[in-house]
Amino acid sequence: MVGWVTALKLVPWGDVIEATPQILQAAKKLLGATRKGKAEATAAGSIADAGTEAALPTDVQLQHLRERVLQLEQEQLDGAALIQSLAQQNAQVIQAVEDLRQHNRRLTLALTIVACACAGLLVWALKQ
Repeated sequence: MVGWVTALKLVPWGDVIEATPQILQAAKKLLGATRKGKAEATAAGSIADAGTEAALPTDVQLQHLRERVLQLEQEQLDGAALIQSLAQQNAQVIQAVEDLRQHNRRLTLALTIVACACAGLLVWALKQ
């Protein structure tokens, strides 16, 4: 339990907290764009399925498809940026845990040396 508490203390929480609003904003933007795209696709599909309007001309359909592709590309870029930001934060946490592991190894070695020295002193004191 103490190890995890120490690991959490090593995390640069100031950086994490500083980046959180930007990550949250990017996530909301990505989610909103995804929902908007689904709503537009559903609306376009319902118009075509309802048969209330004549089929759109090919050039109009092509323009709609181009706009949708551009929107999907932007959503993909936004998602990649969000994933990159989360990966950077994850790397910081991993580095903090690795630092803690190395620190724990050094402390264990130091404790072993101190215990051996104490045992040696006890044996020496008993022989006196």
